[in-house]
Amino acid sequence: MERKLKLIWEFRGPNAKQTAQHHEIHLKEYILAKKLSFNVTGCLDINEMYSIAYLVVIESEMKKVRDALKPHRGQLYEE
Repeated sequence: MERKLKLIWEFRGPNAKQTAQHHEIHLKEYILAKKLSFNVTGCLDINEMYSIAYLVVIESEMKKVRDALKPHRGQLYEE
């Protein structure tokens, strides 16, 4: 079984929450358009001025997604 990686986009400022939520919509569209084999996305509010959106991919798809979407960082995904 391949490792799963969480690609993360960070948003800061008074509109961080709304921006992260909107970004997640585009991540879901990307999953459908590119027919990715894993389809986990989400948003997380760290505090009122800092939120993240994320997309989980399998390791073999990571490079093409990373190069296309340019996440700010990544980490191993644990379910």
